[in-house]
Amino acid sequence: MTTTTELTLFADYFQIRVSDADSDGDLSDAWTDQAVADHLAVASDALGIGTSVNVNVSVTVVVLPQEPSDDSSEFDHVVEASLDVSLGRLMILGCTDYAPDAATFDVPRGWNRVRVSRSNLARAAQADVYSDESPETTEKIRIQVWAAPERPAKIIKRWSLTPLSAPLA
Repeated sequence: MTTTTELTLFADYFQIRVSDADSDGDLSDAWTDQAVADHLAVASDALGIGTSVNVNVSVTVVVLPQEPSDDSSEFDHVVEASLDVSLGRLMILGCTDYAPDAATFDVPRGWNRVRVSRSNLARAAQADVYSDESPETTEKIRIQVWAAPERPAKIIKRWSLTPLSAPLA
């Protein structure tokens, strides 16, 4: 069965977190220079998702019974990583949110695959701190989760801030 949930999360420090609900979610060592470039920090029981803005972002969480088809052409940046969810409860929150108040989702116990697809990144980056004031400029993040064996993280589609998409001075 597929379940879909819409959230608005504060992407403080330009990130949100996806983790096992029993995890402390410590990603401090995972945010390497490469992780920042990939917009993805990986630990066995937590993922840090880099954002292009430091304000509210729109998040759609989709828990799936199997791997979804590839629709990366519809997004700006797409990454995947494995996540160990020991208790079968996945937690998604802003990095400074209070964990007991975080949205949680039932997923299969053990290894799950998480695909993060982000869109509207250039508009959000241009609007900067005002990006969450309009749906046209809000960064959109879709998080898809399904049971799957552990595999290395991968970048399916890369987006980077270019001079043409940089915020106006």
